[in-house]
Amino acid sequence: MFTLLARSLVDTSRKAATAPAIIGRGSCLDPWLSFSYQGIINVMMRTRLNKTMSGLTVGALVLGCTLATTGNADVTTISNCKQDYELCLDAWKDERLAFLKSDIGYLNLAGLYWLKEGTNSFGGGAGNDIVFPGKAESSIGTFTLSDGEVRLAVKPEVDVRHMDRPVNHLLMAGESVKDGIVATHGDLAWTVINRDNRFAVRLRDFDSPVVKNFPPIEYYPVSATNRVSAKLHLYEKPRTIRVETVIEGLNYNPWSPGVVKFEIDGETFELEAYDAGGELFFVFGDQTSGRGSYPAGRFLYAKKPDANGVTELDFNTAHSPPCAYNEFATCPIASARNRIATRITAGERYDPAHH
Repeated sequence: MFTLLARSLVDTSRKAATAPAIIGRGSCLDPWLSFSYQGIINVMMRTRLNKTMSGLTVGALVLGCTLATTGNADVTTISNCKQDYELCLDAWKDERLAFLKSDIGYLNLAGLYWLKEGTNSFGGGAGNDIVFPGKAESSIGTFTLSDGEVRLAVKPEVDVRHMDRPVNHLLMAGESVKDGIVATHGDLAWTVINRDNRFAVRLRDFDSPVVKNFPPIEYYPVSATNRVSAKLHLYEKPRTIRVETVIEGLNYNPWSPGVVKFEIDGETFELEAYDAGGELFFVFGDQTSGRGSYPAGRFLYAKKPDANGVTELDFNTAHSPPCAYNEFATCPIASARNRIATRITAGERYDPAHH
């Protein structure tokens, strides 16, 4: 998955970035950073050669996927690794960090602005309804939210582009908008996201100091004991689960096929699984949450169970959601149902300095 990101090429004839076949699950990812468990979403990439933007369509990711998804563990690649396991795991960690720091990663998020019905002025000036970082023109234009659509209007003297072409008006969200629409202004780029019929402008800064200064990610020691066999116990029929997010009043509603049961040190635990297309997705908390790992919980992916309902939970690949690094992500948090009474000293540790 991350390898695909690294292999992205520039099509100079179209002046667009080539989309990776699948963008990192999230780290869905923020199952809502660039995706939605309920449908296809779009992310953006700016090529370093021609500095153009292109809306890139991404298939439903891990979260049914936005969350997250996206910069996650490719558990299939790791579990099928034919080389030394730790070497494969180290390569995954390197690629995950590269994704986080990439143009479509989470570290360059610079703003999340919820729109009110009607007209919303925006720009770098303090008098706007939406205040972009100071590098933006004082007054860029307006976003108008009406009847489930968001329209962008740009002041004539301001340079805003879509697909590297200057625009004055642009429909950014609505039923007729099938692909993610990206607008750019210098090093800034934005798109409009829809979460539970609430619309927001998500802003990226491609010259973000956060990306430049981001330190290495710390992990717990790798151990074979952190890879446990788990059995999926199906519900009578899949359920829609209501999961809270870091944003009050905003929920994540994935499908759950059932719960997985597994043993750690002779004690049985269970986690509710969320359907992530070709994988199972978990948002879980444990007794390291807030005491070594991210307080709101961590993400974990597993292969779909075999014919006997058995899969593997590799806690060495447990990782923090995007919210651990950026306040502008919309991550789900571990439900009470998925907080287990043991310490999972595996996977990613949490350093508040990253936020």
